[in-house]
Amino acid sequence: MRLDHLRTSALIIGSVAAGWIGWSGNILSLPTVIFFPVMWSLSGRRWQAAAVSAAYFLAASRGLPQGVANFYSSDIWPGLLLWLIASVGFVVVHTALWTDGTGWRKPLRFLIACVIMAFPPFGITGWAHPITAAGALFPAWGWWGIVAMAAGLAMMTTPRWPAAAMALTGIWLWSAAEWTQPSLPASWQGVDLEMGASLGRDTSLERHKALIKMVGRQAAADIVVLPESALGFWTPTLARLWRTALSGTNTTVIAGTALIDTDGYDNVLVSISADGATILYRERMPVPGSMWQPWNKLLGEAGGARAHFFANPVIEVVGSRIAPLICYEQLIVWPVLQSMLHDPDVIVAVGNGWWTTGTSIVDIQRASAQAWSRLFSKPVIFSFNT
Repeated sequence: MRLDHLRTSALIIGSVAAGWIGWSGNILSLPTVIFFPVMWSLSGRRWQAAAVSAAYFLAASRGLPQGVANFYSSDIWPGLLLWLIASVGFVVVHTALWTDGTGWRKPLRFLIACVIMAFPPFGITGWAHPITAAGALFPAWGWWGIVAMAAGLAMMTTPRWPAAAMALTGIWLWSAAEWTQPSLPASWQGVDLEMGASLGRDTSLERHKALIKMVGRQAAADIVVLPESALGFWTPTLARLWRTALSGTNTTVIAGTALIDTDGYDNVLVSISADGATILYRERMPVPGSMWQPWNKLLGEAGGARAHFFANPVIEVVGSRIAPLICYEQLIVWPVLQSMLHDPDVIVAVGNGWWTTGTSIVDIQRASAQAWSRLFSKPVIFSFNT
């Protein structure tokens, strides 16, 4: 019994380490997640697999309680509750698919869990997905990198996992030494802001003039990207203001804003130039809970952001095909995979991370987007507000 407790404790500690180090916000640490399937497969009982899965997910998403407290200006308890609720899907899937069988059963079941956690409905909270590490291990391999990563994860659930770990570590070191980042398009410029919670909430003329002035300083760029929510609420008056400001220039601004109606709102990216303004992209997966609130319809209430799950995976701006990822979409799998099916020219990753103060959430978002950028050899443009 004592040995069983020691074994369980060791597996949980190993799982925590895989989640904590792998999802620290450094792309070079992402491959550490390959040790989670080892801990899962070495579990001797189903409840141990549940404990190991919970330990990994909770360690990887450890910034959530503090982020929720920041967002709602509350104490830590609501964040802790949401943290636990968010882990349920991951834990249930990996617990249900765990087996003590030998041979092909464990690898196959782990891969099934990976697929389930990559796509809706479970993929809606599919953070910390091990497949994301493919970009750190197999840069520029594209879809073959996904296949190779899946094979590597499967091998990590077999008795041959030490040999698989050594092989993957060697590949990791080689790719880290050899990889060069795809060069950014010279005509693109992402702008990072430090405006805190006021971005998107301060809709005064003075704020928009300040943003317009900031765009004007990007003289070398034809396309300037501003963060999620940068323009607040989208209105015809706002569109005219920005179009007038950009008259006489060749600059196109891509910026985040919210499009509101009586039923709720869309979190969107707009394109503005002297020639016109248009809605480019409607977010496929807003943040569950704080933004996306599907229970409102069941309660007969309006409000909340709409989720356009598989809509507009690629959009075109000034002759370039871009894969847009707004905030939460950088933490889950299916939006980027869907976009890559359409072979975009560039990834545009924007966010409004003022509420992540004291956490590594924004760093994790950046590392995740960089991993997908490396995997598919696509340049990535970042624009974040903190």
